[in-house]
Amino acid sequence: MQRRLTMYREKLAVRPFAWRRLLKSISFAILMMCPCVVILANEGSSPPPAKSESVRDEKASPPSPHKWRDLFDGKTLKGWKAPKFGGEGEVRIQDGCIVMERGDPMTGIAWEGEFPKINYEVEFVAKRTDGIDFFATVTFPVGDTFCSFVTGGWGGSVIGLSSINFNDASDNETTQFMVFKDNQWYKFRVRVTKVKIEVWVDDKKVVDFIIGYHRISTRYEVDLCKPFGFSSWCSTGVIRSVRLRELTPEEIKAIEEEAEKTRP
Repeated sequence: MQRRLTMYREKLAVRPFAWRRLLKSISFAILMMCPCVVILANEGSSPPPAKSESVRDEKASPPSPHKWRDLFDGKTLKGWKAPKFGGEGEVRIQDGCIVMERGDPMTGIAWEGEFPKINYEVEFVAKRTDGIDFFATVTFPVGDTFCSFVTGGWGGSVIGLSSINFNDASDNETTQFMVFKDNQWYKFRVRVTKVKIEVWVDDKKVVDFIIGYHRISTRYEVDLCKPFGFSSWCSTGVIRSVRLRELTPEEIKAIEEEAEKTRP
């Protein structure tokens, strides 16, 4: 055995490249193992899976109250109810609109969700298809009380706020006359702050009322439309859209400053 070892050492001494071949073989074996090591390292340090859309949605910030939001989805009466006035007509969805059929005398709808008391504006588009009286009178909060804007009452042409100091829209400082054509859409916008009630019809301002010490109220007929709702009187009214937004602090300040300048 000793003799064989001696002979092997002599052969390696004679062939110096044998050690180099051995080292190359070892290096090659290590290189072949490296991809496995890299893969294992990557698997151990891989980032956590991305969060699902549902988790991200839960943490998303709520929509701004100062942006317009729809109160009517164009498909259902979700969020609305049809009060029982006695003699009311049918309330239904037709062609993406809310139809308040002609009642005897009154038909209407009322919002069941949350609604601001002050510093907001609401916009709606409506038309009359039958009858000769108001077709989309809107009732809305003014702080702790309520008011209505009449859309073509008292025979079809009176507009104004009901009521101011217990005087109806036909007999107070907001009384105006306007002809409403059947089957024609009209856009209404009502803006309410602590100091003012403002109303536009087709972008024309028709009410610019400074509240001051005046007493704001409604007629008893629209009590079931509170806190916010619409009604028609001996007429069929159709509402195409309803949307709401709260006013920004900057808007409120500007309105209050303007009211102060024009206060009698």
